Amino acid sequence: MANFITRNIPNTLTCLNLFSGCIASVMALKGQYDYALLFIIIGAVFDFFDGLAARVLHAYSPIGKDLDSLADDISFGAAPAFIVFSLFKEMHYPAGWEGISAVFPYIAFFIAVFSGLRLAKFNNDTRQTSSFIGLPVPANALFWASLVAGSHSFLVSEHFHPLYLALMVCLFSGLLVSEIPMFSLKFKNLSWKDNKVSFTFLLVCIPLLIFFKVSGFAAVIVWYILLSLLAWRKR
Repeated sequence: MANFITRNIPNTLTCLNLFSGCIASVMALKGQYDYALLFIIIGAVFDFFDGLAARVLHAYSPIGKDLDSLADDISFGAAPAFIVFSLFKEMHYPAGWEGISAVFPYIAFFIAVFSGLRLAKFNNDTRQTSSFIGLPVPANALFWASLVAGSHSFLVSEHFHPLYLALMVCLFSGLLVSEIPMFSLKFKNLSWKDNKVSFTFLLVCIPLLIFFKVSGFAAVIVWYILLSLLAWRKR
């Protein structure tokens, strides 16, 4: 009985991630972006602990990897796509855009599609054991959820054109499947020399979160991308 429970702990946590992603998607369609962000974060916590539990308990299963990717594409692919879809529906469209405004929101689902491609690529890419190639899907989801939750009033105002949002969707979708190396926050030790990039990242995150508040998570992801690009260029 104990072995049965131990073997199923990682997959249970993965299912809780999936469940959180489903709730986040519903909250997004209702326009309750704060709750959508909350459940994406909860999903990310479960996503972290399912892998940790599998390693600590040596409880790997044949379906675990596939289930994890499925859960991630719901929580970090579909959920942020629904958030952006709902935002597109609320946005101010210029005169003459009546026909386009009915179609434009569906651009949001590029996020879900490219997240699925990113996850499939990750599962079959042996280069991504200690770092990432392309933007991780949880980081992308956190960017969109926190941006919309924290800057909703500006994004639906006349000062923000729907075309800007569409271009952002295309940019971040491209980053998901890009060949840009992005660092991982896995610490082998606590020395500054071996973890310079990670420590620099964390130190700048603090003022970003304090200054931008909810939108600070989106600022943190932008900082993560920029620092990864700088580290890549330096190497």
